[in-house]
Amino acid sequence: MKIRQNVRHFASKTALETPVVRSVATSGLVRLHTKVFTKKADPAHADERKAHLDGLFEATIDTYLEALRAGYSEAEAREITHIQANFDFYNHGWTEMMEFPADELETHYERYADFFSTWGITIADPLGEFEPSGGIPEAPSTPERLEDPVHPHAEGGFADDVYVEGPDGELIVGGQDEPEDVDVSQAVGVDAADEDETDD
Repeated sequence: MKIRQNVRHFASKTALETPVVRSVATSGLVRLHTKVFTKKADPAHADERKAHLDGLFEATIDTYLEALRAGYSEAEAREITHIQANFDFYNHGWTEMMEFPADELETHYERYADFFSTWGITIADPLGEFEPSGGIPEAPSTPERLEDPVHPHAEGGFADDVYVEGPDGELIVGGQDEPEDVDVSQAVGVDAADEDETDD
Protein backbone atom coordinates (compact mmCIF):
# COMPACT_ATOMS: atom_id res chain seq x y z
CA MET A 1 0.00 0.00 0.00
CA LYS A 2 1.19 3.52 -0.68
CA ILE A 3 1.11 5.93 2.26
CA ARG A 4 2.82 9.17 3.18
CA GLN A 5 5.28 9.68 5.98
CA ASN A 6 6.77 12.83 7.40
CA VAL A 7 7.87 14.30 10.70
CA ARG A 8 4.25 14.79 11.77
CA HIS A 9 3.63 11.02 11.65
CA PHE A 10 6.58 10.37 13.96
CA ALA A 11 5.43 13.18 16.27
CA SER A 12 1.96 11.64 16.42
CA LYS A 13 3.47 8.23 17.18
CA THR A 14 5.42 9.73 20.07
CA ALA A 15 2.33 11.55 21.33
CA LEU A 16 0.28 8.34 21.31
CA GLU A 17 3.02 6.62 23.31
CA THR A 18 3.07 9.45 25.89
CA PRO A 19 0.34 9.23 28.55
CA VAL A 20 0.15 12.99 29.15
CA VAL A 21 -0.83 13.83 25.56
CA ARG A 22 -2.21 10.50 24.30
CA SER A 23 -5.88 11.45 24.63
CA VAL A 24 -5.34 14.77 22.83
CA ALA A 25 -3.47 13.06 20.00
CA THR A 26 -6.10 10.33 19.75
CA SER A 27 -8.92 12.87 19.46
CA GLY A 28 -6.99 14.82 16.84
CA LEU A 29 -6.19 11.75 14.75
CA VAL A 30 -9.79 10.52 14.89
CA ARG A 31 -11.09 13.93 13.78
CA LEU A 32 -8.52 14.09 10.97
CA HIS A 33 -9.25 10.63 9.60
CA THR A 34 -13.02 11.06 9.77
CA LYS A 35 -12.71 14.37 7.94
CA VAL A 36 -10.47 12.88 5.24
CA PHE A 37 -12.67 9.86 4.58
CA THR A 38 -16.02 11.63 4.70
CA LYS A 39 -14.63 13.83 1.92
CA LYS A 40 -13.98 10.67 -0.09
CA ALA A 41 -17.48 9.35 0.61
CA ASP A 42 -20.48 9.82 -1.62
CA PRO A 43 -21.79 13.22 -0.41
CA ALA A 44 -25.28 11.75 -0.08
CA HIS A 45 -24.00 9.36 2.61
CA ALA A 46 -21.10 11.22 4.23
CA ASP A 47 -22.90 12.60 7.28
CA GLU A 48 -24.53 9.30 8.21
CA ARG A 49 -21.10 7.64 8.32
CA LYS A 50 -19.36 10.09 10.65
CA ALA A 51 -20.16 8.43 13.98
CA HIS A 52 -19.19 5.02 12.61
CA LEU A 53 -15.90 6.36 11.29
CA ASP A 54 -15.14 8.07 14.60
CA GLY A 55 -15.57 4.75 16.40
CA LEU A 56 -13.62 2.82 13.79
CA PHE A 57 -10.62 5.15 13.83
CA GLU A 58 -10.54 5.38 17.61
CA ALA A 59 -10.37 1.58 17.80
CA THR A 60 -7.57 1.42 15.24
CA ILE A 61 -5.40 3.64 17.47
CA ASP A 62 -5.19 0.65 19.83
CA THR A 63 -4.24 -1.56 16.88
CA TYR A 64 -1.52 0.90 15.88
CA LEU A 65 0.02 0.94 19.36
CA GLU A 66 -0.13 -2.86 19.64
CA ALA A 67 1.55 -3.23 16.24
CA LEU A 68 4.35 -0.92 17.39
CA ARG A 69 4.75 -3.01 20.55
CA ALA A 70 4.96 -6.11 18.34
CA GLY A 71 7.95 -4.61 16.52
CA TYR A 72 6.37 -3.24 13.37
CA SER A 73 7.73 0.03 12.04
CA GLU A 74 5.72 3.25 12.16
CA ALA A 75 4.81 2.88 8.49
CA GLU A 76 3.83 -0.79 8.88
CA ALA A 77 1.76 -0.14 12.01
CA ARG A 78 -0.09 2.70 10.29
CA GLU A 79 -0.59 0.62 7.16
CA ILE A 80 -2.15 -2.12 9.29
CA THR A 81 -4.75 0.34 10.55
CA HIS A 82 -5.49 1.60 7.03
CA ILE A 83 -5.97 -1.99 5.88
CA GLN A 84 -8.46 -2.52 8.73
CA ALA A 85 -10.36 0.58 7.61
CA ASN A 86 -10.45 -0.63 4.03
CA PHE A 87 -11.83 -4.00 5.16
CA ASP A 88 -14.59 -2.08 6.92
CA PHE A 89 -15.27 0.10 3.88
CA TYR A 90 -15.49 -2.99 1.68
CA ASN A 91 -17.86 -4.75 4.07
CA HIS A 92 -20.18 -1.74 3.94
CA GLY A 93 -19.95 -1.38 0.17
CA TRP A 94 -18.27 2.00 0.57
CA THR A 95 -15.98 1.29 -2.36
CA GLU A 96 -15.55 4.95 -3.25
CA MET A 97 -13.67 5.42 0.04
CA MET A 98 -11.23 2.54 -0.46
CA GLU A 99 -7.49 3.23 -0.77
CA PHE A 100 -6.71 0.08 -2.76
CA PRO A 101 -8.88 -2.01 -5.10
CA ALA A 102 -11.13 -4.72 -3.71
CA ASP A 103 -9.21 -7.43 -5.57
CA GLU A 104 -6.16 -6.67 -3.38
CA LEU A 105 -7.93 -7.30 -0.06
CA GLU A 106 -6.60 -10.84 0.37
CA THR A 107 -3.05 -9.84 -0.56
CA HIS A 108 -2.99 -7.08 2.01
CA TYR A 109 -4.42 -9.44 4.64
CA GLU A 110 -1.80 -12.10 3.91
CA ARG A 111 1.11 -9.70 4.39
CA TYR A 112 0.11 -9.15 8.01
CA ALA A 113 -1.62 -12.49 8.57
CA ASP A 114 0.42 -13.29 11.70
CA PHE A 115 -0.58 -10.06 13.40
CA PHE A 116 -4.17 -10.17 12.18
CA SER A 117 -4.74 -13.77 13.25
CA THR A 118 -3.24 -13.08 16.69
CA TRP A 119 -5.89 -10.43 17.28
CA GLY A 120 -8.82 -12.09 15.52
CA ILE A 121 -8.82 -9.60 12.65
CA THR A 122 -10.29 -10.82 9.37
CA ILE A 123 -11.67 -9.12 6.29
CA ALA A 124 -15.18 -9.82 7.65
CA ASP A 125 -14.22 -8.66 11.17
CA PRO A 126 -11.84 -5.73 10.65
CA LEU A 127 -11.38 -4.79 14.31
CA GLY A 128 -11.22 -8.28 15.80
CA GLU A 129 -10.31 -8.04 19.49
CA PHE A 130 -9.80 -4.29 19.15
CA GLU A 131 -13.53 -3.71 18.80
CA PRO A 132 -14.82 -1.93 21.94
CA SER A 133 -17.06 -3.97 24.23
CA GLY A 134 -20.10 -1.94 23.21
CA GLY A 135 -19.19 -2.03 19.54
CA ILE A 136 -19.03 1.04 17.34
CA PRO A 137 -21.96 3.00 15.88
CA GLU A 138 -23.65 1.41 12.90
CA ALA A 139 -24.00 3.13 9.53
CA PRO A 140 -26.05 2.21 6.45
CA SER A 141 -24.32 0.04 3.85
CA THR A 142 -24.36 0.38 0.07
CA PRO A 143 -23.88 -3.30 -0.88
CA GLU A 144 -24.98 -2.71 -4.48
CA ARG A 145 -21.64 -0.99 -5.09
CA LEU A 146 -19.82 -4.29 -4.60
CA GLU A 147 -21.33 -5.64 -7.82
CA ASP A 148 -19.30 -3.20 -9.91
CA PRO A 149 -16.93 -1.46 -7.50
CA VAL A 150 -15.63 1.99 -8.38
CA HIS A 151 -12.47 3.10 -6.57
CA PRO A 152 -11.75 6.74 -7.46
CA HIS A 153 -9.32 7.11 -4.53
CA ALA A 154 -7.62 3.69 -4.75
CA GLU A 155 -4.09 3.07 -5.94
CA GLY A 156 -3.45 -0.47 -7.05
CA GLY A 157 -0.16 -2.25 -7.55
CA PHE A 158 1.27 -1.61 -4.08
CA ALA A 159 0.02 -4.74 -2.32
CA ASP A 160 3.37 -6.51 -1.95
CA ASP A 161 4.90 -4.10 0.58
CA VAL A 162 4.43 -0.77 2.33
CA TYR A 163 5.48 2.04 0.01
CA VAL A 164 6.16 5.35 1.70
CA GLU A 165 6.04 8.61 -0.17
CA GLY A 166 8.42 11.02 1.51
CA PRO A 167 8.13 14.83 1.58
CA ASP A 168 10.10 15.05 -1.69
CA GLY A 169 7.81 12.58 -3.48
CA GLU A 170 10.39 9.76 -3.44
CA LEU A 171 8.97 6.27 -2.82
CA ILE A 172 10.75 4.30 -0.11
CA VAL A 173 9.92 0.64 0.38
CA GLY A 174 9.37 -0.09 4.06
CA GLY A 175 9.41 3.49 5.29
CA GLN A 176 11.86 5.98 6.67
CA ASP A 177 13.98 5.72 9.79
CA GLU A 178 12.57 7.51 12.78
CA PRO A 179 14.27 10.88 13.42
CA GLU A 180 16.39 11.12 16.56
CA ASP A 181 14.72 14.28 17.86
CA VAL A 182 10.94 14.12 17.58
CA ASP A 183 8.99 17.20 18.63
CA VAL A 184 5.70 15.99 20.09
CA SER A 185 4.23 19.49 19.68
CA GLN A 186 4.00 18.74 15.92
CA ALA A 187 1.64 15.82 16.48
CA VAL A 188 -1.89 15.90 15.13
CA GLY A 189 -4.21 17.11 17.87
CA VAL A 190 -1.35 18.72 19.74
CA ASP A 191 -0.70 21.05 16.79
CA ALA A 192 -4.27 21.63 15.57
CA ALA A 193 -3.02 23.63 12.57
CA ASP A 194 -1.94 20.38 10.91
CA GLU A 195 -5.36 18.74 11.03
CA ASP A 196 -6.30 19.79 7.52
CA GLU A 197 -3.55 17.64 6.03
CA THR A 198 -4.26 14.11 4.90
CA ASP A 199 -2.68 11.13 6.63
CA ASP A 200 -2.65 8.41 3.98
